[in-house]
Amino acid sequence: MKTDLFIITPPFTQLNTPYPASAYIKGFLNTKDISATQADLGIEVIIELFCKKGLTRMFSKTKPLLTPNAKRIFALQEDYIKTIDAVVAFLQGKNPTLALQICGDDFLPQASRFEQLEELDWAFGAMGTQDKAKHLATLYLEDISDFIVECVDENFGFSRYAERLGRSANSFNELYNALNQELSYIDEILIAVLKQYIETVEPKLFLISVPFPGNLYSAFRSAQWVKKNHPEIKISMGGGFPNTELRSLTDARVFEFFDFITLDDGELPIELLVQNILGNIPKEMQMYKRTFMLENGVVVYKNDSFRKDYKQADVGTPDYAGLPLDKYISVIEIVNPMHRMWSDGRWNKLTMAHGCYWGKCTFCDISLDYIKIYEPVAAKQIVDRIEELSIATGQNGFHFVDEAAPPALMREVALEILRRRIAITWWTNIRFEKSFSADLCLLLKASGCIAVSGGLEVASDRLLKLIDKGVTVEQVAKVTRNFTEAGIMVHAYLMYGFPTQTVQETVDSLEMVRQLFENGVLQSGFWHQFAMTAHSPIGLYPEKFDVKKDTEVIGTFANNDLNYIDKTGIDHNKFSYGLKKSLFNFMHGICFDYKLQDWFDFKIPKTTIVANFIENALKPLTPEGEYFNVKPTAKVVWLGGTPDAEYFTKTKKGNSWETASLTFHDKKQSFTIQTNKIEGEWLLSILDKMSLSSSPLQGSKGLTFNEVKADFETEMENFELFWFSKPINTLREFGLLVL
Repeated sequence: MKTDLFIITPPFTQLNTPYPASAYIKGFLNTKDISATQADLGIEVIIELFCKKGLTRMFSKTKPLLTPNAKRIFALQEDYIKTIDAVVAFLQGKNPTLALQICGDDFLPQASRFEQLEELDWAFGAMGTQDKAKHLATLYLEDISDFIVECVDENFGFSRYAERLGRSANSFNELYNALNQELSYIDEILIAVLKQYIETVEPKLFLISVPFPGNLYSAFRSAQWVKKNHPEIKISMGGGFPNTELRSLTDARVFEFFDFITLDDGELPIELLVQNILGNIPKEMQMYKRTFMLENGVVVYKNDSFRKDYKQADVGTPDYAGLPLDKYISVIEIVNPMHRMWSDGRWNKLTMAHGCYWGKCTFCDISLDYIKIYEPVAAKQIVDRIEELSIATGQNGFHFVDEAAPPALMREVALEILRRRIAITWWTNIRFEKSFSADLCLLLKASGCIAVSGGLEVASDRLLKLIDKGVTVEQVAKVTRNFTEAGIMVHAYLMYGFPTQTVQETVDSLEMVRQLFENGVLQSGFWHQFAMTAHSPIGLYPEKFDVKKDTEVIGTFANNDLNYIDKTGIDHNKFSYGLKKSLFNFMHGICFDYKLQDWFDFKIPKTTIVANFIENALKPLTPEGEYFNVKPTAKVVWLGGTPDAEYFTKTKKGNSWETASLTFHDKKQSFTIQTNKIEGEWLLSILDKMSLSSSPLQGSKGLTFNEVKADFETEMENFELFWFSKPINTLREFGLLVL
């Protein structure tokens, strides 16, 4: 199918779901009636490689074998060739019965990756057959990947390709030299796939989205082939990598491959490119938005258009049309609940809000527009897009890719999902702020939220203040408890090696993390070492954080990661193994009784954190606590259904009164509350007004606490006495939420 634009994500990003950039741009182009075709060359190359034909060719191109493991795989090549198509089909969800064979001992050829099975038996012991088979099939693919790296192409990786060539590449020299070498076997597959697309689509503008360093090499390889074979096609690069790394680009050789490189939000820059290229606008009248190009042999940056970027309400719904959604491969790589979600299953990607509503964290690139410019999307429009994508893709799983989803907007989105009675599964990234009350977490769970991830970073209040995170460890504990008790999994991003961080603070941070897992309020986590970037407050003003930039060299190509000298002189890298090993065990509910020293092979100080710090932080609220301090403007909603009502007269010691008995049915059980008749009739009436499910056509928005109180007081007195009575407390446990 011929279209004016061809958009690709080059290898490699994810196996299980498309990276969303091309779908976002195609959705925008649809609103402008600009024809576009998109492709995920990553999954296309993987499918061409991991099949009978691909493995047969791969084994024929094998370099001299070096290790016993590679020799073993080569010797078993017929077994790999025989099983590969069936295994890939299984991981695509097309052949579920194969799980029984995979879980046997004599179907999959096994190399070094399977050696870890014995130590993981305890972790995977409770897994179902399908999940265990997925994990074994993943190990099988990783064995083949190890063989490729050793014997065929050293740059290969499932989620990154030639990443070292793109990471911290101040100079273009190494990448440029690599691009002037002969094609590797992986390159040959990439070019064969690309050639077929280019000859079918015949685009006038070729857009390459480069989200990560691991996509950079193949992006240049793709551009190189198109430049050589179809010089009439204009080529532009955009995406996360140029947005952060190429903002000071000066190397003219880059434009031997690309005509344009655009920064930040791509909608308007691409629209202007389309107008300039397809509209035959005279050169002197052409205008650009945040675009690098080459003029007279010199790299120039043009930002001369006065047009403002599009509002999020106007960028359209992401469009996955053309992507091979049935070819994506679900894998289970490691025993980490959140990483499992990233790599297993197909997720539609959406954004609740552009940028970050907090925008203060000192390690973050908050000076860049993708974080700095905060703009939420209206809840109704978000849910409109959810419904559109569910129909278009046949998938009802959603990953909101926000920097940090705003709690108030999450609440409105959840309410809208419940009003429309749609069943979806979703997860997102958050800040652990106090707005996430127990009731809000219950609402999010009811709307389909299954997991959240958030930055705890360094679990030290001094360093959290230096980071300007806006939270404390105690607050994080309470929020993670609220999510956990609602049945929502919590993943924490953890950091070590932050400027001025002492050894004692690293040890104390590990103890905080240990207690969070021991108390059951964290289910998943990941440690990463601090890296200083050029666009963060620390990178811009290092003296404020008591660090010094190493000899600063402004490169001609990529500039983002900065070398720095921490005046503490601590080698933070030595903590890496112990932190990660301890976390691995904590995630599986074991080794809480180990001394922290047991995780390290060097001497560490004892923790200064009391053993029950987190336990104390999680103690139930007193009667004077938050539960009784309801804001008048708080929204009150009822998630349950209409009860069965019975009325009867009670008599005691000669006194008679009318009683209401209301029986409720939720998904798990039935329960009954009793009140006097007038209170029972009022309760029936007010629950209907607060219900999200009883009258979807009316679009009930719930009532404020003040409105509920005023309604009660039209007929009765002592509202507070009734509101905090046993019947209402029972309803609070079953879906009467104050938000």
